[in-house]
Amino acid sequence: MGLLDRITAARTTANTPGRKGWSESPFWDLDRLNWPSFGSSSLNSEHEKIGTDFAGYVQGIAKANGPVFALMATRMMVFSEARFQFRGMTNGRPGDLFGTPDLALLEHPWPGGTTGDLLARMIQDVDLAGNAFVARVGDRLRRLRPDWVTIVSGSKTERELYGNALDSKVIGYYFEPPGAGKSWFLLPNEVAHFAPIPDPECNWRGMSWLTPVLREISSDQAATRHKGKFFENGATPQVIVSLDASVTPEMFQRFKATMNESHQGVDNAYKTLYLGGGADVTVAGKDLQQLDFKATQGAGETRIAAAAGVPAVIVGFSEGLSGSSLNAGNFGQARRRFADGTLRPLWRNAAGSLASIITVPSDAELWYDDRDISFLREDRKDAAEIQQIKSASIRQLVDAGYEPETVVSAIEAEDLRLLRHSGLYSVQLQPPGTTAQPTGSAPPATDPSGPDPAKEQ
Repeated sequence: MGLLDRITAARTTANTPGRKGWSESPFWDLDRLNWPSFGSSSLNSEHEKIGTDFAGYVQGIAKANGPVFALMATRMMVFSEARFQFRGMTNGRPGDLFGTPDLALLEHPWPGGTTGDLLARMIQDVDLAGNAFVARVGDRLRRLRPDWVTIVSGSKTERELYGNALDSKVIGYYFEPPGAGKSWFLLPNEVAHFAPIPDPECNWRGMSWLTPVLREISSDQAATRHKGKFFENGATPQVIVSLDASVTPEMFQRFKATMNESHQGVDNAYKTLYLGGGADVTVAGKDLQQLDFKATQGAGETRIAAAAGVPAVIVGFSEGLSGSSLNAGNFGQARRRFADGTLRPLWRNAAGSLASIITVPSDAELWYDDRDISFLREDRKDAAEIQQIKSASIRQLVDAGYEPETVVSAIEAEDLRLLRHSGLYSVQLQPPGTTAQPTGSAPPATDPSGPDPAKEQ
């Protein structure tokens, strides 16, 4: 069965009467049918399937490596604290945040779910697979497991170039859970694709930050196993036991079994070792202090943290908890680096991705609201200082005669072209005894019997 046939069958099955949630979208029109599907006659490796082994990353890294779990948890805990709002745009510049009922889909994405649950799922999938897919199903959202999604692209002109043609674009997402017996083809406006780190080898999919540091993760796990073996073998250095040449193999095996039973394992640690005649013990290893595991593993943890975009001091790694890293100023800079260099780009990208499946008002964009996040409380202090500076600028411009409404708009948009003058000036700019008149009004009539200000001076 060809790809288009499979897509047709998937959508027909999904729209069978009695099945709720999936609605037919305007896909099967003549213009779209003229686009050859990306790939050959069936779904194969030429499609952009998620290249990472998602199950392997989950079982072998996220659930088996403490430093990676700590980094993922730190990213998730802070990332999921944001909320979504719409942000007005004026002449290409951002304005005020506001909300509409259309945000309810993000505030309650599924029964019992919240915005935090949605963001937690998205960042978790991005960490492990480099991609997060969220489908809109009627009045709720559905997280799609990333390794079950195939990104389908097409070209009107170049069938053989697949997704590399100049006019190629994503035409949908093919969701096929293994063993489910059915599949779904979803249009781009039905799926939010969150991929903050692009895969350099592909046009559309993202890459996990875990991929470049797999060697560091493997080394950290090997060091952890090494420590475990140290305790399993009695929490003592490695030793070599030499026996006299007259000892037969049978005697050697009995000696080995007796020694292992009496001295191997944590429960037998630090027991006195008694040897018979002809046996000699030589220490061949180092203890944990001599191996300096803290320095060995600490350096690896820091490199993994760098790939995750989380400073070591924020997640609590050993190298981040020494020296001047814990000074108030240094910790504050690390926190700001995490917020400005990692979290805010992720929030911005997530908002742009989710905007494809909700209704966004005209002259506005979907944006994130981080004002209530405790982790960024110091940023609120900085924001208050900025507001104080803005207030002083507003006061100066209003005193200079600019209309207050335009002053506020110009300061918020950082665009002085929005200023509009009222025609009134400060008294210091007026000749003595005169009063500035609004633009377009006639000057007051002078009383000929009154004093002449010029003569009085």
